[in-house]
Amino acid sequence: MTACTGTRGVSGASDGLDGSGATLRYLVEQPEDAAAEELLRTRLDEFEAQNPGITVDLQFMPFDNMRTILQTQLRSGDGPDVFNWGSGPSFGGALADAGLVYDLSDAYAEHGWEIFDFATERVTTDDGMIYGVPGEMETIGVFYNRDLFTELGLEEPQSLADLEQIAESVAAAGHMPFALSDQEGWQGGHQLSIALSSAVGSTGVQELVDGTRPWTSPEVVEALALWSDWEKKGYLTPFPTSVSYDSGNALFYSGEAAMNPTGSWLVDSIMTNADFEAGYFPFPAPDGPGIFSAGLGSGPMISADTSRPEEALALVDFLASPEHGQWMVENIDVIPPFPTDTEDLDVSPLFAQVLEEVEAFGSGTGDFGMNIDVSMGDAFNQALFDGMQAIYSGQGTPEEIAQRLDEAAQK
Repeated sequence: MTACTGTRGVSGASDGLDGSGATLRYLVEQPEDAAAEELLRTRLDEFEAQNPGITVDLQFMPFDNMRTILQTQLRSGDGPDVFNWGSGPSFGGALADAGLVYDLSDAYAEHGWEIFDFATERVTTDDGMIYGVPGEMETIGVFYNRDLFTELGLEEPQSLADLEQIAESVAAAGHMPFALSDQEGWQGGHQLSIALSSAVGSTGVQELVDGTRPWTSPEVVEALALWSDWEKKGYLTPFPTSVSYDSGNALFYSGEAAMNPTGSWLVDSIMTNADFEAGYFPFPAPDGPGIFSAGLGSGPMISADTSRPEEALALVDFLASPEHGQWMVENIDVIPPFPTDTEDLDVSPLFAQVLEEVEAFGSGTGDFGMNIDVSMGDAFNQALFDGMQAIYSGQGTPEEIAQRLDEAAQK
């Protein structure tokens, strides 16, 4: 690989591949389900068996901690050799712009990584540097308790009015309609993304992100007002800004809440923790069923300061292999951003549904919205996260928050 944007090339060979004993520090976000930690550790044992002389020191860190600590570690030279982080300008793109990650452009060609084109674009800077392998494909929608819906005579909503009627029926039956959390702030970005994507469609969201449609548009104000109104009507978890992501999910697992607006990455945890059959539907549009928002999760990147570049590349190559893709699908309910043969794999009915939808996203068929925060910069995202918290705490009107978003988008 060649140096680019301040990153280092890997022409200098390091030991380890010849059996001299290299240890790679590999940092990933804390999984939703603790059992996934052991599964990944076991999978990395297979990598070590295939690559004698390389040992992987697997480390976990909560997402919010990584968001604040990772860049500091990389700048200090004390960062991991390989780490999983998000695609897009405000995540891996910001690290690439700061010269903190390797340019993997040559590695893509050398190793023949068959990543979907749209996914590769998400880990490519404006200068053409490819800074990582994108993470799993994922959608954001609404999980629901099928058993409770059946008990109450409810069906999946076909419009926003249907969803509001469902919320009223659930509340009247003594249950919490939505397990909604926003203590950490980023969840609010997802909540606005799903409402807005279904309201304006994929083209409309892209226009907002591109700056050809203002964030003060009526549809944005209406999407913000929807969550504000539902908070006032008692459809959401009381005081969402005081509810952590884990606590919100627990309300859904326990059956206390009927619905949980979040992403497909939660499937494995739902299957592990919930005693009921769960379903998944896109957040509805004002006049129709709506569309899922779609995006990419965290994927492997290599630190610019690694002293083990060849070993780090070997690990990334392993993680980008079709065999690992099959392992991801069958063992941790995760869908890789490259073609994977899943025909003979054993998966749950819930994940089979998600798999079918996400494969349509990956192949470019169907209409999908966007997870806004991974496509926008830090200034906008801060306004987005703070703005949704202001909506839930009554400290800002939808019109005021839309104006703040529009101003932040222009920075």
